[in-house]
Amino acid sequence: MKIDIYTIEKQSRDEYTLACEKSKKMIQKYASVTEHNIFNKKISQAQNRDQKSAQESYSRAFEPYMKGSNILLHPEGKVLDSFDFYKIFDINTNLNFFIGGAYGFERSFLDRADHIISLSKLTFSHKVAKVVLFEQIYRGLTLLHKHPYHK
Repeated sequence: MKIDIYTIEKQSRDEYTLACEKSKKMIQKYASVTEHNIFNKKISQAQNRDQKSAQESYSRAFEPYMKGSNILLHPEGKVLDSFDFYKIFDINTNLNFFIGGAYGFERSFLDRADHIISLSKLTFSHKVAKVVLFEQIYRGLTLLHKHPYHK
């Protein structure tokens, strides 16, 4: 199984990065996981203009990676428990998770997703959302492989 996580964010090295790296190591027992932090001058300029421009820049940045099964994290997405979340892994071998930028996704991009999920009704920073996503991916894979970690 191959899992790719795409985010609109600048590269950084902090405690959140370390938490994600720890989860990545645990996930590697069950699947290949790669994180892609995408941020460029066009995204920066668009974010300084307005929401519509920012969302369009995110769509353009993510477009080349919309292959396989695409799961978008969005506040209006379906809130799943860990057992429902793991079912995504049960039927797919190539999963792409997308965390949008500060302005979220444009409607036309959301319409192209296989799944739109929300990690919580609460609002998280991108870094916290990514840590939670990594944890849930690991938990989902342990459920899939009948490992007792999820309890």
